[in-house]
Amino acid sequence: MKIICIGRNYAAHINELKNATPTEPVIFLKPDTAILLKKQPFFIPDFSKDVHHEVELLVRINRIGKHIDQKFAHKYYDEIGLGIDFTARDLQTELKEKGLPWEKAKAFDGAAVVGNFLKKEEFEDINNVEFSLKRNGNIVQKGNSMLMIWKIDALIEYISKYFTLKIGDIIFTGTPAGVGSIKADDVLTGFIGETEMFSIKVK
Repeated sequence: MKIICIGRNYAAHINELKNATPTEPVIFLKPDTAILLKKQPFFIPDFSKDVHHEVELLVRINRIGKHIDQKFAHKYYDEIGLGIDFTARDLQTELKEKGLPWEKAKAFDGAAVVGNFLKKEEFEDINNVEFSLKRNGNIVQKGNSMLMIWKIDALIEYISKYFTLKIGDIIFTGTPAGVGSIKADDVLTGFIGETEMFSIKVK
């Protein structure tokens, strides 16, 4: 399986990092080795002094597809989840300044938290899903899929122009504003609505 991540999909997050607003989705990949193993803590890597949390809604693909029309995209997933795209911000900034790819800052071991998934039928509207991240019990990020620049079905159409989507692939749909540094002993807990989707310890 592959992890396909979308950058700059919430206007407020674009503004907080002073990035340019893209005219089409920003895509990068993480390998399966980036997935943080279940019940394991996240260890801050020794190559970064500024790792940020980025909570995101996840979509898990349930059938093979290529060149998927947006009106058929809903057939390619039946679950919505929550996760974290950990980012070594200092390293990412350095790479961006040099015009280099971001993978070292985004795709390192443990950089993708994949929490639980909920059946799509549990949501009244996929384009109105509230989610949040608490750090040590305090809400630090709060988002809603209605604020995505590109909604889930539009992302599937766009991604499938370039990559064949396969069963088990996961799309990270972008993070809202509120990203910030993590420290050892932090506890990060993610929610869709009031439902806890993951809780991890930072070391």
